[in-house]
Amino acid sequence: MRSYLDFEKPVAELEAQVEELRAVAAGGEEVQVDEEIKRLEAKAAQTLKDLYAAMTPWQKTQVARHPQRPHCLDFIGGLVTEFMPFAGDRKFGDDDAIIGGFGRFRGQSICVVGHEKGSTTEARLKHNFGMARPEGYRKAVRLMEMADRFGIPVLALIDTAGAYPGIGAEERGQAEAIARSTEACLNLSVPNVAVIIGEGGSGGAIAIATASRVLMLEHAIYSVISPEGAASILWHDSTKAQEAATNMKITAQDLIGFGIIDTIVAEPSGGAHRDPDLAITRTGDAIAEAFASLSGLNGNAVREGRREKFLAIGRNLAE
Repeated sequence: MRSYLDFEKPVAELEAQVEELRAVAAGGEEVQVDEEIKRLEAKAAQTLKDLYAAMTPWQKTQVARHPQRPHCLDFIGGLVTEFMPFAGDRKFGDDDAIIGGFGRFRGQSICVVGHEKGSTTEARLKHNFGMARPEGYRKAVRLMEMADRFGIPVLALIDTAGAYPGIGAEERGQAEAIARSTEACLNLSVPNVAVIIGEGGSGGAIAIATASRVLMLEHAIYSVISPEGAASILWHDSTKAQEAATNMKITAQDLIGFGIIDTIVAEPSGGAHRDPDLAITRTGDAIAEAFASLSGLNGNAVREGRREKFLAIGRNLAE
């Protein structure tokens, strides 16, 4: 059953009318409703297109968090064959918030690491809503270093509100684990591509998103803190999250102008949750193009290019 966001109510009403008419037609009543259904479907599609063309940053935040949006495991299932997940950080334990392993992307070996939020209540609890603990980032480091050793490119799928801030996570070195994971990304001699598929929150995101190429889905968000968190700090009022979202410049359209991301991946009309298969296919094409742009580079060139990419962020604004 489709879930609608608050700003999608006009579309919800039109699509509800379509379903009612279809139910009437299915009931065998001698009523000609085909033309009316087509008219309402066209109106709903245009309304949806208009709404998504004029979304505010806060509305994009809602879309990025949509419960039916495809998650990390959906992208892996749609893009990676022969996927073999790895578990554990060889130090403390395993963290289901970070999915990692090896497989094949369009015939080529690849290492995949990503945040998994979960699609059901049970899965969300299992994956801790995509908020990783230190062992998750240490698992990511283990996999990235293994990939580097064998010359296998790395793909990161980012979808997290941020790293888990619990006492246990802090006691086990959350900040150090994030820093080591970011360092591991920077030191890779193989190309790495990161895709912000939903939320990209704070150091919990950058820990695996420090990549040669950073892609972002059209209605995803990427920021140093959540809009609610920023509102609580700046105004001591979390209800000002909408204002914070606007001022923080967290959308793909803002970030590509700052040079923080490299490519925006177009989503289907109405967002990735409306047509997950198409969204995944388009993302796969963008990933393939990103890796192709890095092919033929030696290890030093890959590292230097990545380093320069991140050092260049903000230079144009400063000038």
